[in-house]
Amino acid sequence: MSDPIATDPNAGADVTPDSTAPDSTAPDSTAKPPVRIFLVVVDESPELQLALRYACLRARKSGGKVALLYVIEPGEVQQWLALENLMREEQRAEAEQKLQKLARDVNRLTGTLPALYVREGNRRDEVLALIDEEPSISILVLAAGTEPEGPGPLISYFTNRGLAKMRIPLTIVPGGIGIDALDAIT
Repeated sequence: MSDPIATDPNAGADVTPDSTAPDSTAPDSTAKPPVRIFLVVVDESPELQLALRYACLRARKSGGKVALLYVIEPGEVQQWLALENLMREEQRAEAEQKLQKLARDVNRLTGTLPALYVREGNRRDEVLALIDEEPSISILVLAAGTEPEGPGPLISYFTNRGLAKMRIPLTIVPGGIGIDALDAIT
């Protein structure tokens, strides 16, 4: 039986690291950092434009991207299946049309196309589900309402009970901020 050390041509050789060989333990300085994706929830509120603009400006400045989520909430007419299906189809068409319009705005501001998501269900549950399913989403951007009722249902939820369920930071854009002030801080 042969001695494996004796037949090894490198046996007994000085084993100093080669400075020209790549070190598998050192961080790869040429690897690109992951792209930051700013998630904006699309609704009919006037604050949407502030959240969208903030996300676009931050994405452009940081080399990130924007993702848009439109959630179709369940209808109240669930006894009539045919009517419900028709309403769902109309809502989906409206959602896709709105997302396409917003995608053009995102492209104009960032130079990139956003990721588009359409979901059906409870808005806050679908936001959390998407964040859990898409590890590339890194920041949720919402804008606060200026109405006396409060900042809005999503902000109220995510700044209270929902905060413990989040795995990413939440950015809240004040609803009363002007476009010039928003541009200045991003």
